[in-house]
Amino acid sequence: MKDIKTELNDVVENLMIPEVESYLEDLHKLLENNEQTEDDMTAIKELESFLVELQNIIEVIKKDKMPESEYQRIYDQIMANVKEHKHEEE
Repeated sequence: MKDIKTELNDVVENLMIPEVESYLEDLHKLLENNEQTEDDMTAIKELESFLVELQNIIEVIKKDKMPESEYQRIYDQIMANVKEHKHEEE
């Protein structure tokens, strides 16, 4: 079984970052076509900040700077958000 750091790294690198980048790309297309709303601009800022946070999580994992319990807490929070998002789409 994978350890929690590996699980967290996988979820962040293979699920969260690609989804955020894809959504940001869509929002930037609106910006390029001058079709953005104020909400879109807010979303861009928030998603860019979130992307930095996700990249920071990867760096912290690589440097092993937190206790296992903190990795577990972050993983649980991300998975709860993923499940909530999937439930909203249904």
